Amino acid sequence: MPTLRIALAQVNPTVGDLAGNADLIRGHSRTAADRGAQLVAFPEMMLTGYPVEDLVFRESFVTASRTALDRLAADLAGDGLADTAVLVGYLDADGPPMTSADAVPGRGPRNALAVLHGGRVAARYFKHHLPNYGVFDEDRYFVSGDTLTVVRIGGVDVALTICEDLWQAGGPFAAARQAGVGLVVNVNGSPYERNKDDIRLPLVRRRAAEAGATVAYVNMYGGQDELVFDGDSMIVEADGTLLTRAPQFTEHLLLHDVALPAAAPGQPAEETGLGRDGMRVARVHVSDELPAPAGEPAVGGHAERLSDEAEVWQALVLGLRDYVNKNGFPSVVLGLSGGIDSALAAAIAVDALGPDRVTGVSMPSQYSSEHSREDAAELAKRTGLDFRVEPIQPMVDSFLANLSLSGTAVENLQARVRGVLLMALSNQEGHLVLTTGNKSELAVGYSTLYGDSVGGFNPLKDVWKTLVWKLARWRVSPAATGGGEGPIPDNSIGKPPSAELSPGQLDTDTLPDYSVLDAILIGYVDGDLGREGLIQAGHDPEVVDRVLRMVDLAEYKRRQSAPGTKISIKAFGRDRRLPITNRWRERGI
Repeated sequence: MPTLRIALAQVNPTVGDLAGNADLIRGHSRTAADRGAQLVAFPEMMLTGYPVEDLVFRESFVTASRTALDRLAADLAGDGLADTAVLVGYLDADGPPMTSADAVPGRGPRNALAVLHGGRVAARYFKHHLPNYGVFDEDRYFVSGDTLTVVRIGGVDVALTICEDLWQAGGPFAAARQAGVGLVVNVNGSPYERNKDDIRLPLVRRRAAEAGATVAYVNMYGGQDELVFDGDSMIVEADGTLLTRAPQFTEHLLLHDVALPAAAPGQPAEETGLGRDGMRVARVHVSDELPAPAGEPAVGGHAERLSDEAEVWQALVLGLRDYVNKNGFPSVVLGLSGGIDSALAAAIAVDALGPDRVTGVSMPSQYSSEHSREDAAELAKRTGLDFRVEPIQPMVDSFLANLSLSGTAVENLQARVRGVLLMALSNQEGHLVLTTGNKSELAVGYSTLYGDSVGGFNPLKDVWKTLVWKLARWRVSPAATGGGEGPIPDNSIGKPPSAELSPGQLDTDTLPDYSVLDAILIGYVDGDLGREGLIQAGHDPEVVDRVLRMVDLAEYKRRQSAPGTKISIKAFGRDRRLPITNRWRERGI
C-alpha cells in the first residue's frame, strides 16, 4: 500500500485579504513540504476567507479570487513546491449570480476547491451540499456542484469534498465509494458551538464508513465577525480508527503518514457518467506512486480535549481577539461596575489582548455601593488593565436640573450617561467599546438602549447568565490559574446581581431567579418550544407567560445590539430571525 504524508493546515485566514491568505498558504506549504508532506490541505475558501457573504455578488471579487489562485499556483512552483499537491479553497464562478437577469440555470458562483500542482490548477471541485440553516445562507450565494472530482495523487485516488458534503449522507461520499477512492479530503469552515467537537468525530466516522475510505478532515481556526472556528482537524480510517487529531482554537499543522490502497492500474478516465445520487465522477491524474516519505514516520498524535468551560472560554477569547485585530482596533474600553458581567468581559479582554490594550472605567453614581467600587478596583489590580474612575453623578445632575424625570427614566439616564462617556473615550483615544450584557438580559430586554447596550462588540452576547457564573468560577479555579490568583474577585462572583440604578435594587426585583429564567429562555430561544411545550417541561405557567412576553417585546432592542461571539446552537442575530413588527403571541400571553 502506498503511504502518503498528509499535512492538514489548520490556519486563520482573513476575509478579503487575498494576498495575506496566499502568503499563509505559501508559508505553511513550505513548512509542510520541508517535513516531507506530499499532500497539503487548507480550509474551505482559504484564499478568500470564509464566509464572504455578499462579496459573492461582486464580479470584481470573483475575478480577484480566480486571478489570485492562478498566481498562487505559479508562486508555489517558484517556491520549489511544484511536486507538492496543495489543496486550496477559493471562490469561483462559471456564470452570473442567481440574482442577475443574465443568470443561467446550473451555473453561477461556486464554493470551490482547487488542487495546485506543477505550477497550475490541476483540478477543481464545486461543493455539492449547500447548507441553508442557522448562520448559513449558501443557497442564496452558490450553485451546487454535480460532479465529484477524484484526483490521483501519489498513486492513490483522492476524492475532494467541502464541509457540508460531510454533514449530509449521500452525494459526494456515496459517489466516492462507487468510485473506489482510497482517501476523501474534506475541507471545512465549520463554526464552533458548544460541544460540537463531540459531534464531529462520530460524524467523520459515519462518512468514512459510507465512503469505505480514510477521511482527512481539515477545519480553519480563528474569528470572523460573530463566528469562531475551532480547528479540531483529524484523520479517520474507514473502520472508524482515529489516526490523529489536532488541538482546538490554535494554529496547527497536523502531519501524519497514512497507508492507503493503491489506485487501479492505468491512466484514469477523464470523466465517467452519472453515479449514485446523480453525481458524475471526474478523474484527474496528478502524480503516480511516490517514494515512501524519508526518515521517521510522521505521527500527528492526539491533542488533549478541553473541558466544556475551557472550550467556551477559548472561543470567547479568540472571537474577541480576532474581531479587534482583524478590524484594526488598537485597544478596547469597557465599563467596570464591580458586577459579574463586566468582570467576566474584562477578564476575557485581558486574556485576548493583554492588559496594555484594555481600559476599564468605573463610573459610579450615588447608587453605586462601596463594595462594587472596591470590586472594580480589585479586578483592575489583579489583571493589570488601565483603570480609571469617572463619577457620573455631576453629569446626571446636570440633566435632571433641566429635565423633569422620575423612576425608570432616571435609571436609564444613568446608563445613557455612562454610554456617552465610554463613546467619548472611544472617539478621543481610538478604543473599541465593549458592551457587557449577557444573553439572558438581551433575551428579556433587560438593558438600556444607547446606555449599557452601547458598544461595537459584546463578548457575552451568546452567554446565558448561569453560564456567566460557571465561566467566572472556572477562570478563578486552579485548572485555569495553575494555582495562582484568578482575575475576578470572589465578591463579584458571589453577590446578588444588581444594576445599581436605584436604592437597594436587585435583578430579581424585575426578573425570575436566573436558574428559572435561563431554563425557560433556553427552551424558548434555543429550542423553539412554545408555551405549551415549556409548561409540559415543568415550568410555572405564570412565569412562562411573563418571560415570553418580555422576550417578544424586546426584539427591536436585539436588532440594534452589537455583534458578539456565537457559542450556542442558536445565537441572537443570524441564527434567530424574527420580525420586529409581529402580533403573534403564544396563547396565554
